[in-house]
Amino acid sequence: MTFSIVGRCERTGQLGIAISSSSIAVGARCPWLRANVGAVATQNVTQPALGPQILDRLARGDIDPATALSRTLAESEWSEYRQVTVIDAQGRTAFFSGDQALGTYHAVAGAQCVAAGNMLTSRDVIEAMVPAFENTPGALADRLLAAMHAAIASGGEAGPVHSAALKIVGDLVWPIVDLRVDWADDDPIGKLGGLWQAYLPQMQDYITRALNPTAAPSYGVPGDE
Repeated sequence: MTFSIVGRCERTGQLGIAISSSSIAVGARCPWLRANVGAVATQNVTQPALGPQILDRLARGDIDPATALSRTLAESEWSEYRQVTVIDAQGRTAFFSGDQALGTYHAVAGAQCVAAGNMLTSRDVIEAMVPAFENTPGALADRLLAAMHAAIASGGEAGPVHSAALKIVGDLVWPIVDLRVDWADDDPIGKLGGLWQAYLPQMQDYITRALNPTAAPSYGVPGDE
């Protein structure tokens, strides 16, 4: 039904999530990030509230991801149906898979990352994601997407994948990358990669436009001078 990876870039401190699902609009419900705090993927019969609740606990600065995750799940109903992964701004990780998670499920933590999934063709899908993230050079987005492609190459979900999302936060309060394929009949991860390649050359311009409009480049559209 879903597989994902949460990760941190040691060089920039950016936090990110890449995720895909057989369900529509996975990016609307499952990835939750907060700059300089952490990232949470909540999946498998998703309870979206878990993401903000875990991030609220991490934002206090006095507990680690494992504690934030366990305390949040203890206060939530139906935890046995949830699968959750967490990384904080220091790169510490935690994960949980309830015993009612769907189909074949698995989660693996690596260096500055956690991958997890359910309704998988095999546990090898998740095992392939961590080394792909760890061994791919370049930007955090490229590393996250490499992990997603490794998952597909290892068998992916037991059924078709229809949606995918990529979300990254840096030092700003808003995401610097927030790209989604809400529905595709085939290869939403490939389409997501195409969106990233189209967005990458413009990403810094959008940040500049927000922080200092007088330094913003012009794109030659009406009203944009």
